[in-house]
Amino acid sequence: MSRPNPSRALRRLGIVTAAAAVAVVLSAAPAAAHVEVAADTPRALAENVTLSFLAQSESSSAGITELRVVLPEGLGPEHVVYESGPEGWEFAPTEDGYTVAGPAVPAGEDAEYAVVVHQLPDAEELAFKTLQTYEDGRIDRWIELAEADGGGHGSAAPVLALEPAAPGAEPVDATEEASPSPEPEPETEPEASAPADDAEETAAEDEDDGGFPAAAWIAVVALVLALAAAGGHLARRRAKA
Repeated sequence: MSRPNPSRALRRLGIVTAAAAVAVVLSAAPAAAHVEVAADTPRALAENVTLSFLAQSESSSAGITELRVVLPEGLGPEHVVYESGPEGWEFAPTEDGYTVAGPAVPAGEDAEYAVVVHQLPDAEELAFKTLQTYEDGRIDRWIELAEADGGGHGSAAPVLALEPAAPGAEPVDATEEASPSPEPEPETEPEASAPADDAEETAAEDEDDGGFPAAAWIAVVALVLALAAAGGHLARRRAKA
């Protein structure tokens, strides 16, 4: 009967112990951090869509202070409006996207914010490359379109999958402004028509008098009165003579 080899048993015990230790470490290790994006209407050509972003923290000693986003093709800074974010954070457009930044969130906490997009492009998916900056100067670069390799800080950009556009949906120009309504034309002043009204009234009066102007009638009456007065004066002088 052979005796067990002590050295072989020790080697087996060491292998089992190491494997157990690796399993414990792997089970305790946190999942790789990343940036997530979601939409309330994840459909191509959808309008007034709210995009919600979650930037997970990878630092237990420094808080996130800025998120810089490079917009995908078909979206420009003029298409995006800031909706909400960490207290004190502000939105600023850039040449190829935008930044949301402000006071550092508490160390170890994630940063969440939301924007409203005028209209999503006609695409199957949209990638929002993101640079995540911490208060100690560290930058996580979530810019790769391939999957993260699972080591280090990771690098996959947040991607939003879109459903096909709704029937009849068409691209809308975000910069198109509504045409101003024509200003109403000023009303005609009553005084402007007064001379014409007076002329019409005068013509009507002339027609009532048989076509003989009223001024002529006045002149005739005055002449008759003058002749009558002259005749009376002459008659009185002859009576005295």
